Amino acid sequence: MSQQVATRNAARIPRLSRFGWLMGLYAENHQRLTRLFEPAGLAPGRYLSRNGDGLDVHLDVLEQHRYTTELRLSYAMRDPVTGEPDPSAWLRLYRDARQVEATHCYVGRRWQDVIGLYPPPAEVVDHRMRMNTFLGKWLQYLAERGHGVATLSLDSAPLPKRVLVPPA
Repeated sequence: MSQQVATRNAARIPRLSRFGWLMGLYAENHQRLTRLFEPAGLAPGRYLSRNGDGLDVHLDVLEQHRYTTELRLSYAMRDPVTGEPDPSAWLRLYRDARQVEATHCYVGRRWQDVIGLYPPPAEVVDHRMRMNTFLGKWLQYLAERGHGVATLSLDSAPLPKRVLVPPA
């Protein structure tokens, strides 16, 4: 009898689609990033977060728009082959929807190398879920290490003249 009740109750619990799960990740990442650095209030420029552990964090505020903020989050480390910051994540903060989307991540290789140039839609959603899960864990780690608004300062180095934001 308890098996019947469990089955009946499980049928009434709505299942979360992969897309719904992804939107949940975006909302969690918004909370984490906003609590950590409050980027919507920052002027475009390069910011540096130092907490004394030797792993300095760069937060590049690329553009501020009416409802969105374009960002790049990276460590002050470079990939020895490409010279790109590694790891790094390109982020789009949606203030009105209260979501943060990791549009691209660079952790040793580009998305094209991971899923190809013309991936099926399901693979794109899977890749976005992995990127945004990575972002959430990274933001949580940064908070645990003591990074935040209190450790953030405007870096004297300007943004690179040509900021590479890979196409979506």
